Amino acid sequence: MNDRSRSCASFFSAVMFLLIVVSTVRAQEKIRIAYSSTDTINQIWTVAYDAGFFKKQGLDVDLIYIGSTTVGIAAIVAQDVQVGNAAGSGVANAAVRGADTVSTACMINVLAYELVVLDSIKSPEDLKGKSIGISRFGSVSDVAARELLKGLGLRPMEDVKILQVGGASERAAGFSRGVIAGFPSPPGNVYLIPGGLPHRILANMADLPKPYPLPFICAVTTKSYLAKKRDTVKRVLMALIEASHFFKTNKDATQKIVAKYLRGANKTYLDSSYQSTAKILERVPYTTRDGMKIQLDEALKQTPGSKVTVDSLIDDSIVREIEKDGFIDKVYGKGG
Repeated sequence: MNDRSRSCASFFSAVMFLLIVVSTVRAQEKIRIAYSSTDTINQIWTVAYDAGFFKKQGLDVDLIYIGSTTVGIAAIVAQDVQVGNAAGSGVANAAVRGADTVSTACMINVLAYELVVLDSIKSPEDLKGKSIGISRFGSVSDVAARELLKGLGLRPMEDVKILQVGGASERAAGFSRGVIAGFPSPPGNVYLIPGGLPHRILANMADLPKPYPLPFICAVTTKSYLAKKRDTVKRVLMALIEASHFFKTNKDATQKIVAKYLRGANKTYLDSSYQSTAKILERVPYTTRDGMKIQLDEALKQTPGSKVTVDSLIDDSIVREIEKDGFIDKVYGKGG
């Protein structure tokens, strides 16, 4: 072998070594991701984790449960977690207070909630003077409670009090003890109430005259993290897109994952919540701008004078890129 051949061989060996090193580093990239509830409608994150889609994208994910959108947003802002599940209300409320929160994609863009009440509550009038429970003020459950009450012709906090009682299981427990007369719930969660306490669905968001658009199950980060780690965020979104397809097409496997993370999940709950969620998962997860505008307008009422705009709350450039590259067609099959 002459000197030129040796040089070429050495060069190509070095290139291959670097490619292997880069590939290894990519495969070992660590990231902390938070999800905010264990009910089915929020479990796209656990599906992506357990079904191996994060690993497939070269991500070593530390998946953390934070049982409130409000607390989750604070963790994202502090960069205790790099990406997390949050709704438009959390993104907007943080941004008008100076945070650089941004929604990069939304897997669900509608507020899929119903108002569960005691069986003794026969009409909206019966709910007057009573209380309903939410997780925290500013959370998705808070938005749902207010919209459902308004849809029934009731004034939130005037006709019906809204109490902060905690996550889905805490709300169900408070309901069972009679501490609250009702609570907003994602579809099917009523079947998790211990002891089968008599209840009724007083209102369903789907039955309101006008559907309520809401960036609901969204991949949220900070603009500063996105600027530094755009490729990492892209891989998170690709994993979520694959998880959405898996969710829709693998009912049994999905239900096993949901049951793993949600204590007390029974077959009635799993079937009901699965069907409701599969229908509304986005194929191409753009963030609804109409829904984000509603949330921003509400946030600005609490913090007037802020210069935040809808465009500053949404960065859908990665979703556009993923769609243009044909990744989604590949996952779903063209026309799927």
